[in-house]
Amino acid sequence: MIIIVCGINDLDKSYISKNMKKTMKALVYDEYTTDDDFSKILKIKDIPIPEPKSNEVVFKVKAASLNYDDIWGMRGKPLAIPLPHISGTDAAGEVTAIGSDVKNIKVGDRVVSHGNMSCRVCKACTDGREYDCKKRTIWGFETGPLWGGYCEYTHLPEVNVVKIPESVSYDEAAAASMTMLTSWHMLVGRAKIQPGQLVLIMGGSSGVGNYGIQIAKLFGCTVIATASPDKLDKLLELGADYAVDHRKEDWHKEVRSIAKKIPKQYGDIPGVDVIFEHIGGTHWNKELTLLNYGGTVVTTGATTGYDAKTDLRHIFFKGINILGSTQGTRAELEQGFYWMSQGKIKSIIDSVFPLERAAEAHTKMLKGKGLFGKIIMKPS
Repeated sequence: MIIIVCGINDLDKSYISKNMKKTMKALVYDEYTTDDDFSKILKIKDIPIPEPKSNEVVFKVKAASLNYDDIWGMRGKPLAIPLPHISGTDAAGEVTAIGSDVKNIKVGDRVVSHGNMSCRVCKACTDGREYDCKKRTIWGFETGPLWGGYCEYTHLPEVNVVKIPESVSYDEAAAASMTMLTSWHMLVGRAKIQPGQLVLIMGGSSGVGNYGIQIAKLFGCTVIATASPDKLDKLLELGADYAVDHRKEDWHKEVRSIAKKIPKQYGDIPGVDVIFEHIGGTHWNKELTLLNYGGTVVTTGATTGYDAKTDLRHIFFKGINILGSTQGTRAELEQGFYWMSQGKIKSIIDSVFPLERAAEAHTKMLKGKGLFGKIIMKPS
């Protein structure tokens, strides 16, 4: 194996020191949890420091952000992911080594992961739809054993890392990696939002919701965002034009009332043009009633439940478009980071934890109480 490195002055000294020891600290679990007691399974362990394959880069992890798929992984549901496992799809850090075939990344570069791993040669990939690749896997969730971002050093193919703009911090980049990309792809890539549209952002206090609000405003849309009552002021501070408590039984009536008050330049029937959906469960049919004729709901995740019942009359009578969405392309991630570098999109970081407090961090994400934005973890 050939590893290309720069001179000693360009290398991270701590990387040299740790590589001599051949081990690093990583957050590992060897079994699934049946009761969401993450402290029972999450352990800090010494594992070998990765060396890059010819097409890979190794980087020192400066920050990594939590996602709900971390919890799915620890539960072993809906997928039985590889064990022993290192979670972490969103990691940012400094490149410490590169493989012989790496062309555009060099030692010392600041990079962040693009966690959508695909074959890059199938029809979907070469058509710019790597998120539809049949061999697609999510790094840090489906990959392994022992291959994710919650460790001191990690490795990825060159095509799965993106350079971080100088004005964007490691924390901000890690928070944005999957979440901003998902939001961008939902609204821009799939729903193709247009200036002047009325957009409903469900769960605006979540990571994807935070970015969804900002992206919709970037495109000149009017935004109604929902959250629990204690977070509504923060949605307005983030740029939402209206904020609604979606825990109320009749929350959709308030949204409809707002939609009726918004002037329509071309005499359109009042209604929501685009719904940004990732909640699912009991909210689904209420959301469909709010859409305008020819309106669009774009959905991903469904954190409160997949088994949503649909009243088909809402769909065929108004010609509603229902779009599914997963992640997005590497190019879309770079587009999002461009707007971050211009100060038009920002990462909202709720809290920062060391890896040693990972169980506490994941429990906070699971419960969601008081949570607004992303949770970051860092190696000590």
